[in-house]
Parts: sequence; structure tokens; C-alpha cells
Amino acid sequence: MHIQDLTRYLAELADNNNRAWFVMNKPRYDILREEFLALVTDLIRQISQFDPLITGCNPKKALFRINRDIRFAKDKSPYKTTFSAAIVPGNLKKPSQGGGAAYYFHIDAKGELLFAVGEYMPPSDRLKQIRQAIASDGTGLKKILKNKKLQDAYGGLQEEDKLQRPPKGFDPAHPQIELIKLKHYMVWNQINVSKLKADRQTEMIVSTLVSHFKVAYPLACWLRNAK
Repeated sequence: MHIQDLTRYLAELADNNNRAWFVMNKPRYDILREEFLALVTDLIRQISQFDPLITGCNPKKALFRINRDIRFAKDKSPYKTTFSAAIVPGNLKKPSQGGGAAYYFHIDAKGELLFAVGEYMPPSDRLKQIRQAIASDGTGLKKILKNKKLQDAYGGLQEEDKLQRPPKGFDPAHPQIELIKLKHYMVWNQINVSKLKADRQTEMIVSTLVSHFKVAYPLACWLRNAK
């Protein structure tokens, strides 16, 4: 994939976030999207080697649309300024639709590659399921999170929006109450792709994602079993 072309396109889109510019530059978008689709296809193939459930993931369905949902947003810019994908088992929906643990990544206009594994903003019924699983098997999740490779690759779980008080129905004295208070169950990290060798950027992006996703595979498995 031509990463410089992608970041240049996204930067220009950020400065001209309107339908007229997008339509005029649609041929550029179509080429970049096909290249991104090829990258995601290769990524699915490699993830499937350690996570067999990913084998059935449709690369086209893994890609997020570039159109923003502006129905309830103050920002009415019609287009996202990232190329992004969420890779889940073939029979599941994207995480935003309640599809469970996902391997997610995006590239933005500045060349920032953000990657994550887990569930971000799960629906309330799903969030309750995860919390109940922690209440029953908190030590199992804790053991996964203490793994040195996971710590080195990501640190801990994302604590954004964490509750100040225990959620209703959960014992404040539970030994894993701090985990139960979370609203997202995912790990994430990011790098700038401009730091990667220009002639090997695509190869190194895929390699970086695969190695980091593999480290977080036990977390994905635990979340899939949290029912």
C-alpha cells in the first residue's frame, strides 16, 4: 500500500471535508481503498494462523465506511479522516454493533497507526455480561492482564470513562471491583508509520499488527467466553 499517498489524501480530506471535494477525488479514494482492502485481506490470513475463528472474516465487511454518522453529531463533517477496519470471526458483527472482541486498527492523516484488541463501548447488555464474567472469573482475566508480553505491548486495559462507583448489583468489596467498574475492555497502542522504512512500510505495518494482535489473543478468547 502507498502509505504516503494515503496520508496525503486523508490530510487533504481533513482540509476539504465536503461532498464536492470527495466526489472530485473519488478515483484516488477508490485506489487507496482497494490497496487498504488488500492489506486487510493479508492481515486476516495471517491472524487466522493463530486465531482460526478469524478465517471466515470477510475483508470487505471488516472495513469501516468512510462516511460519518452525523445524525446526532455536532460536527457535521460528512467523512472520516481515517482508514479503519475491525476484524472479527466471520459470523459476528463489528464491535460497534455488539459483535464482541475485535482486532481493530486505523491509520490517520498524520500517519498514526492505532491498534487495539477487545471491546470498546459494548452495549449495556453485553457490558453486564462481561462484568458478571469478571465477578465469576476475575482471577482468569487478571492473569491474562499480568502477562509480561501483554504489558510490554499495551500496558493495561483502557480506563477511559471508568465508573467512580461500582455498578448496580455488584459487590463493592469484590476483589476485582476495579475491573468491574470499566466501561471498555480493550488494550491499545499506537505508532507513527513514518518511523518505518519507506520501502517496507506495508510489510512492517502488517508485521507489527500481527505480532501485537497475537499477544492479545488470550484477551480476545476470554471475552468471547464471557457469556
